[in-house]
Amino acid sequence: MPSVVTANRLIDGIVVYLAPDGGWVEELARAKLADTEDETKALESEAAKAVAERRVVAVYPMEVALNDGVPVATSVRERIRAAHRTTLTKDWYDVPL
Repeated sequence: MPSVVTANRLIDGIVVYLAPDGGWVEELARAKLADTEDETKALESEAAKAVAERRVVAVYPMEVALNDGVPVATSVRERIRAAHRTTLTKDWYDVPL
């Protein structure tokens, strides 16, 4: 299953995702995908640099499903985080995986 690397931006706590250009984005759809375990480890290594630079905290990989080629969160927890809300409403349960 594909995965992305997520974290919280240190300055404001916002959920972010490692982007293809090495930066951090708030939209899961713009995250850099890893298709293998080695690719995931490479993303984690890249993210560790941002931790050392004190730009993000709580870095970890998360599995995603692809919906028309766009990554979507598979767990309720990650859907809540991706929505940048503290609760999950019914419309988020109905998003196809």
